Amino acid sequence: MDVLIWIILSTFLMSMIAWVGLVLFFIKDDFLQKILGPLIGLSAGSLFAGALFHMIPEAYIKMGITEIVPLWVVAGFTIFLLLELFLNWHHCHHVHTAEKTAVTYLILVADGLHNFLGGLAIAGSFLISPEIGIITWLAAAGHEIPQEFGDFGILVNGGWTKIKALIFNYVSAFTIVIGGLVAYFLSGSIDTTFLLPFAAGNFIYIAAADLIPELSHTHDTRRSLSKSMINFIAILAGIFLIVFIRLVVKS
Repeated sequence: MDVLIWIILSTFLMSMIAWVGLVLFFIKDDFLQKILGPLIGLSAGSLFAGALFHMIPEAYIKMGITEIVPLWVVAGFTIFLLLELFLNWHHCHHVHTAEKTAVTYLILVADGLHNFLGGLAIAGSFLISPEIGIITWLAAAGHEIPQEFGDFGILVNGGWTKIKALIFNYVSAFTIVIGGLVAYFLSGSIDTTFLLPFAAGNFIYIAAADLIPELSHTHDTRRSLSKSMINFIAILAGIFLIVFIRLVVKS
């Protein structure tokens, strides 16, 4: 399959995850709260494993044993840190934190920038090989599901109707397709291999700064230990999932 088709198909499918908010039309909030923790844990584990066991080693293979690789990892980490500092936004925050409508627009802008960078990263992986691209896509997709749940909830709590929230959330998600196309058409003039360690830095930041801290938020002291263990197991499951996929692809 042509690389351009891989990039368009993968980024378009990723953008469609924004419609996961439709589920909230049919399930109760208490059930969502029960499954959101394990979903976040699963995505955190998959992001860590994708970065450490897949993307960084492949970057060293493609770029050589050089200090350039960790520099790009740090660049990917710090750019996402700056994005959140200046736009005051987090990927998986509690829905009650959005008290003003203005916050919802910041979320959409930040989500659009984040997805554009994600499109660059995914396309950069597919430009190296379809196998690397697929593993990168799977790790990123695991993170998108709880993120989109959270973003949709914040938009609704900010005063948006569910239909409007779904539509605009998808518009911000579609920038991932634009990012993928930009990376593809720039690949003929510049070396896009740096996008692999850059995306690894993105993944590490999202997992460490956004997802894992979210798992520590609980107001039920009686059940906090059991919830923590379930979330920890979900993190391990995410790690083992990516490692397993990596081994299958290499074989």
